[in-house]
Amino acid sequence: MHLKQDGTAMGSLNLKKYFLPKNLKKDLPSSIVVFLVALPLCLGIALASGAPLFSGLLTGIIGGVVVGMLSGSQLSVAGPAAGLTVIVLNAITGLGSFELFLLSVVLAGVMQIALGIIKAGTIGNYFPSAVIEGMLAAIGIILIMKQFPHAVGYDANFEGDEGFSQIDKHNTFSGVLGGLAKINYGAVIISSISLLLMIYWPRFKKLAMVPAPLLVVLSGVALSFLFTDTDFALKGKQLVNIPVVGNVTEFFGLFKTADFSAIGNKDVWITAFTLAVVASLETLLSLEAADKIDPIKRISPTNRELVAQGAGNIISGLLGGLPMTAVIVRSSANVNAGARTKMSAIIHGVLLLLSLLLIPGLINYIPLSCLAAILLVTGYKLARVSLFKHMWHKGLSQFIPFVVTITAVVLTDLLIGVGIGMLVGIFYILRTNMRNPYFYHIEDSENKKIIRIKLAEEVSFLNKAAIQITLTSLPKETEVIIDGSNSRYIDPDVLEIINNYKQNAYTKGIIVELVAIKDHYDVPKLKELIYHTN
Repeated sequence: MHLKQDGTAMGSLNLKKYFLPKNLKKDLPSSIVVFLVALPLCLGIALASGAPLFSGLLTGIIGGVVVGMLSGSQLSVAGPAAGLTVIVLNAITGLGSFELFLLSVVLAGVMQIALGIIKAGTIGNYFPSAVIEGMLAAIGIILIMKQFPHAVGYDANFEGDEGFSQIDKHNTFSGVLGGLAKINYGAVIISSISLLLMIYWPRFKKLAMVPAPLLVVLSGVALSFLFTDTDFALKGKQLVNIPVVGNVTEFFGLFKTADFSAIGNKDVWITAFTLAVVASLETLLSLEAADKIDPIKRISPTNRELVAQGAGNIISGLLGGLPMTAVIVRSSANVNAGARTKMSAIIHGVLLLLSLLLIPGLINYIPLSCLAAILLVTGYKLARVSLFKHMWHKGLSQFIPFVVTITAVVLTDLLIGVGIGMLVGIFYILRTNMRNPYFYHIEDSENKKIIRIKLAEEVSFLNKAAIQITLTSLPKETEVIIDGSNSRYIDPDVLEIINNYKQNAYTKGIIVELVAIKDHYDVPKLKELIYHTN
């Protein structure tokens, strides 16, 4: 049986697998974990974006249900993105109204669908592995540093602000120092017990059927009630805070509508284009990272993901939500909780909706410190010490881009940091190709004046500089045979170098003979490459 990229059988979509007991046994507890992680992040990101808190929850619901159903990824989770907070805040302020901003979100969604249709999602395959690993580790470090203040009861910073510089004029480091200076011992007790439960509860095999994060939340709520009217009592800012609606009218009053009368406003289109590009890049990065930590190592279809995200953003903009992306924080929490299929993401969206409708008051009793403990453990799993050792043993060409990406992401934000990491990664790729001896072979000969350069099967643009240096360094008064009999493709720039060298080599007394080198090569098709490899 042939399998598609998302693991489903070709010819018929096997929906039954999403409802198999062995999968639901994993997906249901995982959905609760993702729900508990997503809830404060949805609120925090909306707060940091200068948008209504309801819009953050609405985006999480749409990201879970709509994008979850349309996406080909089994483990990634979509929702409001921390990496877009500054863009969103500036856009709402610059455009002058939230309704105009919602129109930009709708248009951004349309652009994302267009990107998926033209198959622009393949760009995600060109990010070096070291950079992706560095991004994951950086997210883990950011999670630890950003959640530490919540764990000790200092909640002056924005929950959704995951960049280094925060909107409240502080940064990641000052947030940690502020947490150390203003400790609430009730929050510390709750987070400490929560951490112990997260670490040791899964070791009890018979008891582990009850997921540790659920136990953490229940114990956190119980302790917060126990600490009432004591010196350990928690304050309002140290608890989850979602909008409470009294009736259907109040609920529907929370929705906003995009202002389509401004469809000709160029600033709206500029904002939409910015959102589409940044959200798509962040989605592709998060998707690549989620696939990397998938225990089953499934490969998500990137173009289908862009279409799914675009549909989600259109609906979000029409109903009053924020722009969304695939979010690595929730996706990694989903993976670490043991999710098997996309049902975990879909159910988490349903849980967000039910919590808003049915139990907003109860949800508001959950301490942020116990949620912080869940994220602290998730952060450590992403930035574990063994990962640094593993990357070190892979060599400096992998370790340096890895460390640079971590440092840049922590000190700036996700996209800027990954961009810096990419530049360093590309430098090492070019450096390796400059020194790579495998694209040609110099054969010894009884006559020391004959040099045979045998080109490899694929000679790309990246080999251009190395071939140029090799040819110009050949000794004078020699015969050079450049053999392309094994080459199925030679880049046009490389062909130009070879032909120019042949024409001008006589000035150094060098005779050049070209063997089986064509004037033009067509790029091999994928089917041809697969057939040739097999």
